[in-house]
Amino acid sequence: MKAAPESARAVSQLEITVQIARIAADHHGKEGTQPRLDYPPYRSSLLRHPRSPLVCVDPDEVECWAPCFGRQDVDPVDADLTAGHPGEPIGERIIVTGRLRDATGRPVAGQLVEIWQANAAGRYNHQRDQHPAPIDPNFTGVGRCLTEPDGTYRFLTIKPGPYPWRNHQNAWRPAHIHFSVFGTAFTQRLVTQMYFPGDPLFGLDPIFQSIVDPVARQRLIATYDHDLTGPEYATGYRWDIVLAGSRRTWTEPNGDHG
Repeated sequence: MKAAPESARAVSQLEITVQIARIAADHHGKEGTQPRLDYPPYRSSLLRHPRSPLVCVDPDEVECWAPCFGRQDVDPVDADLTAGHPGEPIGERIIVTGRLRDATGRPVAGQLVEIWQANAAGRYNHQRDQHPAPIDPNFTGVGRCLTEPDGTYRFLTIKPGPYPWRNHQNAWRPAHIHFSVFGTAFTQRLVTQMYFPGDPLFGLDPIFQSIVDPVARQRLIATYDHDLTGPEYATGYRWDIVLAGSRRTWTEPNGDHG
């Protein structure tokens, strides 16, 4: 959870909803497939969006200090967020899979995909999360894998719960899983979020609504897949990530935004 400016905390959900509706009405088919960096309903974007020219980074210099990833460093068990603890995590087990593709639809193999998420109660296992919901001692909420030759990634995890954040009064984030894709160099890292179908909080959430194109927003929502579902074990969701082109998946320009 990230705090909004102090002056914004008295803003009500109704005021935020009105702002969201006004911006959507002004959209009128304009380009809106990526989130607006300056989006007033997302209160802290007023302070956080870039106002200066981008700074060029020397990839060679960054690689000297950045972590190095290789197949030997990623164990298959890293993709099972329900394993590695004394007991079973609490919540609905889910399988999340999909394909990483480029603009032409070709699979992108051997890419590091990381995820992190809240537990079933909507609590992150992180010291900065002070939401008064229980911490699950058997769930850390982080995982990673490498994409297969056909671009497939796959995780076994627990369906996260929604959680409050300090954007405005009674603000709640829809249930979501954060995804990170590293590409071929550390400077190419992309971060996005996957949501679940039918969430009643979609219309109230300024982060989700900052993509003003309703068709583009749907690309962030996974599809329930009954064939993927494990009998008497875990429900299945399928979600593809497109890296470029007109169908590309939204990515956060500045990392984790809540």
